[in-house]
Amino acid sequence: MNTILLLKGLLIGLAVSVPLGPMGMVCVTRTLNHGRYSGFFSGLGAATADTIFALVTGFGITFIINFIHQQELYFQILGGIFIMYFGWRLFSTNPVKRFRNRKVSKNNLVQDFVSVLLFTLSNPMAILLFLGIFTALNVVLDQTSLLQNIILFTGVFVGASLWWFFLSSLVYSFRTRLRLRGLLWVNRISGGFLVLVGSIVIISLFFPH
Repeated sequence: MNTILLLKGLLIGLAVSVPLGPMGMVCVTRTLNHGRYSGFFSGLGAATADTIFALVTGFGITFIINFIHQQELYFQILGGIFIMYFGWRLFSTNPVKRFRNRKVSKNNLVQDFVSVLLFTLSNPMAILLFLGIFTALNVVLDQTSLLQNIILFTGVFVGASLWWFFLSSLVYSFRTRLRLRGLLWVNRISGGFLVLVGSIVIISLFFPH
């Protein structure tokens, strides 16, 4: 039973992390610009936020879910602004200058972690994704069993973290194949993509379904 719960947790963590959305773009560009650890710690921020969402979903914390539904508009606005801000930062960053200036200090790993944690938490509508995955995997928590709950949510965090470790390591191993000008275009394309996604999120609010 515990092994099955652990495997389900790993699957949940991987399922919500593998799609290369805005968080994936942030992880990739930070890995290229600042190194493997910067990308990985950014991913850990997303993994932590996803684990928090899984906790809320698993325990069926009704008042939190209801609050999110009631404040959906504000969360979408905040999420869109966050995405556009990250995109602009990436677009305007010049990795050529960063590489040529060896005196530039390394990125703060805590800052990388916290920024992506807050970024991911600004989109609590992701809880709906977790609701779907929990239902698909037939995950029903026994709230009286602390051990089983720990095993499941540890699996979620480990599964998500493994993906971010794999992605940051893969990107880092191929970084030498990109010339400095290539890195500049990676930043601009990734940044432009994030600004576009953020703009779509905000514009869509004026066209309710």
